[in-house]
Amino acid sequence: MSRQASGGSRILVAGSINMDIVSRVARFPEPGETISGRGTSYHAGGKGANQAAAAAKAGAACSMLGAVGGDPFGDALVASLEDAGVGVQSVLTKDGTSGLAIITVNEGGENHIVLSAGANGLLTAEDALAEADWRGVYAVLLQNEIPWETNEALIRSAGEAGVRVWLNPAPAREVSAELLPLLDTIIVNETEAAAVSGLPVPDRAGAEAAAAALLARGARRVVVTLGEQGCLCADAAGERLSVPAYAVEAVDTTAAGDTFIGAFAAASAAGTDTEAALRFAAAAAAIAVTRPGAQGSIPSRDEIEAFLARERASL
Repeated sequence: MSRQASGGSRILVAGSINMDIVSRVARFPEPGETISGRGTSYHAGGKGANQAAAAAKAGAACSMLGAVGGDPFGDALVASLEDAGVGVQSVLTKDGTSGLAIITVNEGGENHIVLSAGANGLLTAEDALAEADWRGVYAVLLQNEIPWETNEALIRSAGEAGVRVWLNPAPAREVSAELLPLLDTIIVNETEAAAVSGLPVPDRAGAEAAAAALLARGARRVVVTLGEQGCLCADAAGERLSVPAYAVEAVDTTAAGDTFIGAFAAASAAGTDTEAALRFAAAAAAIAVTRPGAQGSIPSRDEIEAFLARERASL
């Protein structure tokens, strides 16, 4: 049974924990063809784990609720979270394999990805409710790489405990009208905004319309990330904000969105006002895209603050 929250600044992330196995090739193979790779690397990933690592590195007290397999990857994934400063007491071990993302990247930077849910798909609502400790939690961060029934149970439990629910519906899926009013914050990119709102999002105006539609259906706040165009934020009280992206030389965009979300949550939990928290998150994401990999690309709070100081000095 979930324990009652008393308010606080801790971040709880419930979601996926994956090992990303990345092979680089000159070109993708044809069906039935075998080609030589240019090297393979292993990166701790999964949207849930990435967001937890980002929140912890950005200075928040953060814990992870999720599952890994009984394979050697499970130990490595838990160790990666611990190295980032994430509490792992609620990371369960399931029979079978950990979540795996098999990624092939060609020399043009395009990729093919096969995602195997593994233990992530075995995280049940009963597991989550037994592990969820709402005491001192500012917000719970959710995504769509664990069973939706598990997310739904956590949304309702958090609401009963008075804890904010932040949902990043990725992979994109529609959210029922019944659940939208239980969401404090929805964070989406253009594709996800279109899927959740049911409206086309070809440009910033479309993003604004999608955000307005979700607010009208009961969501309390919507953040739409727009890549190089920055992000916009709208809430039910009528506040509208637009924050630009920082110009950097991108190397790898993996986990940029997750870094944004985790950093935004950390800054918000620390009492930072929304606009400053969004700028902090944008800086974190900007740093992340200049580095390869998922969790390994996520910056620390000191790095984010130094980046922002340089940006202010250049104005």
